[in-house]
Amino acid sequence: MSRPLQLEFLSATVDVNALPESRAEVAFLGRSNVGKSSLLNALANQRQLAHVSNMPGRTQVLACFALDRSTATLLDCPGYGYAKVPKATRETWVPMIEQYLLEREALRMALLLVDSEIGPTPSDLHMLQWLRENGVQHTVIGTKQDKVKPSKRLARQKELAERCGLTEANVVWVSTTAAVGIDRLRELVREWLGVR
Repeated sequence: MSRPLQLEFLSATVDVNALPESRAEVAFLGRSNVGKSSLLNALANQRQLAHVSNMPGRTQVLACFALDRSTATLLDCPGYGYAKVPKATRETWVPMIEQYLLEREALRMALLLVDSEIGPTPSDLHMLQWLRENGVQHTVIGTKQDKVKPSKRLARQKELAERCGLTEANVVWVSTTAAVGIDRLRELVREWLGVR
């Protein structure tokens, strides 16, 4: 097992301009309940770093974490799509996330999490298209690999990748419960952020 990411909570805000200064940052994007908080916890090998809930939409702010006591950071964004929160609240998330992605100079990589079991939803594909159109560096992460039957896994990976306009090799496949792909993603995060 690779060394867990040493993550320390810094701040939570709905104001992009109030985020802590960062030398380099990786952001976690995805629809509600895709597993962003679970993945952050797995990368850090901590259970309660980011709050995990069975209720979609629990993350309603930009939550910022320092990496390895450096000036590099990770950012957990609110989930898009379905969420059990008031519509007016949900509607503030899209402008906030778009402002963050377009204006945050420290952003080095946006990780778009897609549920491997159900494949990319229309909102996932819309976000992927938006990232491409706006020139935002991004990587697709296929989450919940353990939920896909082993006999169907290769076919499901191929289908998900093709629908995203990618090859299977261009998608990082992970499972937080089975610890699949976690070591690889830790190393990629350190590489993107220039942290050893």
